[in-house]
Amino acid sequence: MFTLICQDEKTSARRSRLQTAHGTIELPTFMPVGTLGTVKGVEIGLLRETGSQMILGNTYHLSLRPGEQVVRELGGLHKFCGWTGPILTDSGGFQVFSLAKIRKINEHGAVFQSHIDGRRIELTPERAIEIQETLGSDVAMVLDHLVALPNDRKTIAEAMQRTVRWAKRCRDAATLETQMQFAIVQGGLESDLRCECAEMLAELDFPGYAIGGLSVGEPPEQMYEIIEATTPAMPVDKPRYLMGVGRPEDLLEGIKRGVDLFDCVMPSRNGRNAMAFTDNGPMRLRNAKYEHDPRPLEENCPCPACRRSRGYIRHLFMAREMLGPVLLTIHNITYYQRLMTRAREAIEQDRYLEFYHARMSQYGH
Repeated sequence: MFTLICQDEKTSARRSRLQTAHGTIELPTFMPVGTLGTVKGVEIGLLRETGSQMILGNTYHLSLRPGEQVVRELGGLHKFCGWTGPILTDSGGFQVFSLAKIRKINEHGAVFQSHIDGRRIELTPERAIEIQETLGSDVAMVLDHLVALPNDRKTIAEAMQRTVRWAKRCRDAATLETQMQFAIVQGGLESDLRCECAEMLAELDFPGYAIGGLSVGEPPEQMYEIIEATTPAMPVDKPRYLMGVGRPEDLLEGIKRGVDLFDCVMPSRNGRNAMAFTDNGPMRLRNAKYEHDPRPLEENCPCPACRRSRGYIRHLFMAREMLGPVLLTIHNITYYQRLMTRAREAIEQDRYLEFYHARMSQYGH
């Protein structure tokens, strides 16, 4: 299922490949977030044209609306949303974390109120896997216990150990042979706890592993330190996924430290708010200086937004036309995928460090 093709000699950057029931993914790559079975504002055919290989859906949200049984009745998640490639589903662990004011956690699982209608919801490791198997995703994430940062070491250690116990329960609950499970390494900003968690999860022999619980408010430098400390403790022959990250520079930093797979709402969310990602850094299209600008967002970008002028894109946002957010979302996702393609090529040519420095310099770092 996973093939390590080569590794850059000067960094830990890896060029690899992951085979799933719905196709092969060239790594490293970025997954657009389609929480409810859609990447907001992007028709599925246009999403394919961005170069995206795999998308992410969310167990918690899809189980509430429309419900996993409805998705199954309508052909499973792939047919339901029209995406024929691989799909990864998050377990709902982050939602349990974000709903801290209306949930309780114990060893059995989490109990909380639906953010839609207030009804009581129970999410256990077994239930998380049951929902994901019903949805029919290619990769299912185990249910983990995520805690806020900063936090005391005792709380972080307890959550980390529970994450390992829940991971084993998720593995034992699996019945769908075509679905891979990825375990999630927790441990806050404590390097030794991260390594301990990674080693315990490696003993359980999951098809893939993720680094969770980061990009929740800590400085980027701390996040990079934890990634650098954690990846050496993760299996070399399994894919490594950094959850919920992030900016283009964060992706490059993650790749440099041996990460293969990323997801984040940033390209779509920022696109809806008039921010375009480019090689020269983010561009805020509501700025008056773009009103008369005839240039495309980027000269060599093949996306439909770059067949228009910066002035036109700005006009769409100022006039509150829905096409503006749609075009910028497509551009941003295309930009992320082009960045990943160039990163893969650089690793293959053993020049990732040069590529990394060139991109970071353009970003102003």
